[in-house]
Amino acid sequence: MTFLSREDAGRKLGERLRENSVAPELVLGLPRGGVIVAAGVAQVLDRPLDVIVVRKIGHPRHREFAVGALAEGDVIVLDEEAIASTQVARDELEKVIAEEKDRLREYQLKFRRESSAQLAGKSVCVVDDGLATGATAEAAVLSVRKRAANQVVIAAPVASESAFARLGRSADEVIALLVDPMFDAVGRYYEKFEQTTDEEVIEILRRQNRAG
Repeated sequence: MTFLSREDAGRKLGERLRENSVAPELVLGLPRGGVIVAAGVAQVLDRPLDVIVVRKIGHPRHREFAVGALAEGDVIVLDEEAIASTQVARDELEKVIAEEKDRLREYQLKFRRESSAQLAGKSVCVVDDGLATGATAEAAVLSVRKRAANQVVIAAPVASESAFARLGRSADEVIALLVDPMFDAVGRYYEKFEQTTDEEVIEILRRQNRAG
């Protein structure tokens, strides 16, 4: 299965959620690409849209290789097995974490509206454009739970088997249109998979705010 774009994937994912009678009170997108998919989901379900800020923690010597993730609310998820197997020194790791915490705060200021959504007692759907390792999505789930959400559903157009299983241990439900045992990279499942800019995310949230 491939998707024409993130917008196309969002509409299809929203339809699946509606068919499955998933009716969250709020849809949260992971920046950046996940917000575009989440906007489609929110439109189909006629639910409010907001953003939850997460950051990948890259390996100190190979920053594209994730060894964990951060989310707002001082949530840190570390892959201790990957850290041990690649012999990451703790002082190196702490430096990366400090850098990513600074970037997380910057993005919170950039993407947030005047006041962040109140999640206490609410059912929430967290959306990303794809689940590779599941680390950032897991950090998002923990952040949402820390804000006392009543129920947390993770939804994505595509997921690896390992990410799907991993998130099943932290979320109340995980929904993906495709769970691929041969998962390679998220972009492989999209015909159009361009880099999403901060400005696009901000405009999507502004439009949703006006509509709401």
